[in-house]
Amino acid sequence: MCRQRSARARVTARHGMVDKLLKPAVADEVPWAESLTAYDDEHFTIYLKLLDACAGNASEEEMAQAILGIDPVQEPARAQKAVRSHLARAHWLVIAGYKELFSGQEA
Repeated sequence: MCRQRSARARVTARHGMVDKLLKPAVADEVPWAESLTAYDDEHFTIYLKLLDACAGNASEEEMAQAILGIDPVQEPARAQKAVRSHLARAHWLVIAGYKELFSGQEA
């Protein structure tokens, strides 16, 4: 016979599903293109958070943990690679990619 999950377990499971919808999967390296991509669209908020954290002098480890959800202690190379890749894309967006945002073109 199957046990019914407790209300707490149901809320926790539902919260996990919401987190997955609100936090798209983060690639180790951003797929690069000279125009905006679907990945950029999905991760735009992450780029903004990284730029803000960078301006606030957050460490790569802090950004990896808090923004990308990568544990820098468990996966130091992956954390560093992902932070640097996403920050590079965020800077590209500020320098060049923003033009597409305001031109009405879509990814």
